[in-house]
Amino acid sequence: MPKKTINIAMIGCGGNARGHMSRLLRIDGVKIVGLCDTAEAAIAASQAMDPSLAKAPVFSDYKQMLKEVVCDAIEISTPHTQHFDQVMASLNAGKHVLCEKPMVCSVAHAKKVIAKVRKTGLTMGVSYQRHTLPPYRYIRKVIASGALGKVNFVTALQSQNWYNGRMATGDWRGKMCLSGGGQLNDSGSHLLDIILWMTDLQPAEVFAFQDNLKAEVDILTGMSVRFDGGAICNISVVGHAVNWLEDITIWGERGTLAVRGNEVWRWADEKREVVPESELEPSSEPDVNFINAIRGKEKVAAAPEDFLKVIQLSEAAWASAAEGCAVKVKR
Repeated sequence: MPKKTINIAMIGCGGNARGHMSRLLRIDGVKIVGLCDTAEAAIAASQAMDPSLAKAPVFSDYKQMLKEVVCDAIEISTPHTQHFDQVMASLNAGKHVLCEKPMVCSVAHAKKVIAKVRKTGLTMGVSYQRHTLPPYRYIRKVIASGALGKVNFVTALQSQNWYNGRMATGDWRGKMCLSGGGQLNDSGSHLLDIILWMTDLQPAEVFAFQDNLKAEVDILTGMSVRFDGGAICNISVVGHAVNWLEDITIWGERGTLAVRGNEVWRWADEKREVVPESELEPSSEPDVNFINAIRGKEKVAAAPEDFLKVIQLSEAAWASAAEGCAVKVKR
């Protein structure tokens, strides 16, 4: 039997959304049937990508698109503070949803999304691509198996030329009303997520320092986290740097694991070895996973419940930095 075509409409047609579109166009049995953006230039750039997109109906109002376009699913790639209303409207319209990170910008909104997904039974994913990449999936599997023993300590670092790229251009990510937060809520969201997902640890308390560098939003974040069970974590999010760098190290009772670029390093003693590719799963990405989840072939790689821990930790970090003291993570 031929596959049922999955019809998808896009809320947001900027550069990030066009990356999603390019991947969707390569998936068999998927059709993009609607484009929505308030910027005509973004619509035009999307239409130029493929003849099928040039024929898709266009909208400036996502609510109108949800009423007029017959589709199975929605992909959302818009300013962060708009996500909640767009996600809820899409779910209320009976559509499966893949939303860019951060899914929403508050714990309260995250809980409402989770409740709506559970009530409707629709497929909902968050576009955290690291959940579909071999190094992180390997580490999650090893920790879940118990081979590493109890996780005692984690360090994670991320640096990016975020400040210059956002502030100099007046990008919406530097405006609190649209971004809901700075580097911690943008690229930093990926870092928090993957630590929590790989280790399956629940944050209990955080002490954070932040510097906005006279911007509306946080640029530099240094935080220490204590998890349920006693594990400790240091996280550095550096939004004013000349280079991109990310590394993560996890110390367990019986070994150490680290991600360095595309490699996984492991130690069982003083000798380090690189995990061979033969031990890693094949790579995927969120759009493929989303379509397979709709078709019942896979589980969603990054679910709303995964994101809830991210925004719980983020809210506590912002509160700690503002209050100048350790803050318990609200659940």
